[in-house]
Amino acid sequence: MQLQQMQDEISRLRGIVEVQQNDIQQMKQEALDRYKDLDSRIGAGGAPAAPAANNSASDGGVNAGGAPAAPAAGAGGQVPQTSTEPGDPAKEKLYYDAAFDLIKAKDFDKASQAFSAFLRKYPNSQYAGNAQYWLGEVNLAKGDLQGAGQAFAKVSQLYPKHAKVPDSLYKLADVERRLGHTDKVKGILQQVVAQYPGTSAAQLAQRDLQRL
Repeated sequence: MQLQQMQDEISRLRGIVEVQQNDIQQMKQEALDRYKDLDSRIGAGGAPAAPAANNSASDGGVNAGGAPAAPAAGAGGQVPQTSTEPGDPAKEKLYYDAAFDLIKAKDFDKASQAFSAFLRKYPNSQYAGNAQYWLGEVNLAKGDLQGAGQAFAKVSQLYPKHAKVPDSLYKLADVERRLGHTDKVKGILQQVVAQYPGTSAAQLAQRDLQRL
């Protein structure tokens, strides 16, 4: 009876493992689908865009490494002045969501201004890393490659433990490719694959490396 009970338990555990494996595979596929979703949205606005990361307004909003010590920068690469206004998470989220809604509306000029203003006002916000990333996205959608590259680069510089870092590095590689800096592209893609294995960005970077 004990042997039979053990066999039943092993069978049950195997079933749980199989279900989890299927769930993980499904989550990976959904992540890849979401990763490409904003490309079609932004592309429909008439501006060139590479595959983008999860387009949820709250995804990756909290910096895993805590609030950064340095303020984030705007599209022009200038470091904004740090606001002395005390943090208010509810107000910050409203401000951030309003800026993100401008992306959905394809109003990229205003979205760029809104995210830049957000970073000036709340440089240490839990949403600052995401705002810095989306600033790069909207600049890319506008065709401002220099501004996009600067914004994407600052994600890893100012928020090195943020969930958006692999995505921002992947997009930075795409910007460098568009600028003709092919010597930099391979190194950035290799960095994504080596440092962030298993992420959607790493999968896309591996694909791009095979095409080089």
